[in-house]
Amino acid sequence: MAIRPVRAALILFALFLLGLALAAQIAWVRLDAPGPLAAARAVVVPKGAGSEGIARRLLEAGVIVDPRLFRLAARALGRAGPLRAGEYEFPPQTSALAAIRLMQSGRTVVRRVTIPEGLTVKQALALLAQTEGLEGQVGRVPAEGRLLPETYHYSWGDSRQGIVDRMEEAMRETLARAWAGRAGLTPRATDKAPLSGGAVPPVIKTAEEALALASIVEKETGVAAERPRVAAVFLNRLKANMKLQSDPTVIYGLGRGEGGLPRALAHADLETDHPFNTYTRAGLPPTPIANPGRAALEAVLNPMISDELYFVADGSGGHVFAKTLEEHNRNVARWRKIQNERGKEQNPPPSR
Repeated sequence: MAIRPVRAALILFALFLLGLALAAQIAWVRLDAPGPLAAARAVVVPKGAGSEGIARRLLEAGVIVDPRLFRLAARALGRAGPLRAGEYEFPPQTSALAAIRLMQSGRTVVRRVTIPEGLTVKQALALLAQTEGLEGQVGRVPAEGRLLPETYHYSWGDSRQGIVDRMEEAMRETLARAWAGRAGLTPRATDKAPLSGGAVPPVIKTAEEALALASIVEKETGVAAERPRVAAVFLNRLKANMKLQSDPTVIYGLGRGEGGLPRALAHADLETDHPFNTYTRAGLPPTPIANPGRAALEAVLNPMISDELYFVADGSGGHVFAKTLEEHNRNVARWRKIQNERGKEQNPPPSR
């Protein structure tokens, strides 16, 4: 007679197991069902949020509909790894199961920050200070010219100091490669300028001097094809013991590295002596005046062969070059005429 209660208990237990299996199947179907997102959305999961905080954030972002089920599933699938902090891009209709797997993989959104050529270190750091997703302050500020202008990838939560360290290392490696591959006494020839048949002397004796001159070339022209030619002009001036007479160096000195002046450069500025005034002082400035790009470095270390000593704006965004002061003065007069025709009330660039 005791067999019947045992049989009944077994039946109830079997029904219970069947119910659990059915519930698990239903839960799995719900986990793998398309989510409510109508369009892709990025969600930032902060460090230390925990499964409850993550579930709440995903619910608020519209990624999931059942935070309790999400937490239970994350716990059950924990062997595949924890839910990692970071910024994630959830595609439309991401299922809760797919969201868990994405966060376990750690495939966070890859962000980008571009540091343009010609910025000072102060300007580059100011740009990073405004870059969304980076954290912390920059505790160690590099020397001027020591950050390589480039596009850098990062993830939400990366440190600003970490980006600066990467930029500094990139410049160190780029400068070392450029210096090792320098033309030395055999500058590059081109059919776009008169050839002297000679060689630019080794007036640039160190990589640091090359970096300083490259920063001047970077600021003097935004036309890529002109950089080797502008570099040759300055190298020829150094060879002839002429002053560089570069406006950007004066501006840097007056602006204290901020990158510019709130007014136009005046003739009086060119006569005001300071370490960066290449009108009053011979040779290179004491430091770079900006962060030069790879092309400017290559231009300085592989310049065009040229006898030119002067250049002035041509009115179209580029420059016109000259070998003699007489020819240069004619170019300056032509530039003055262009300015007058445009109705600009400013003086032409001083002779270089």
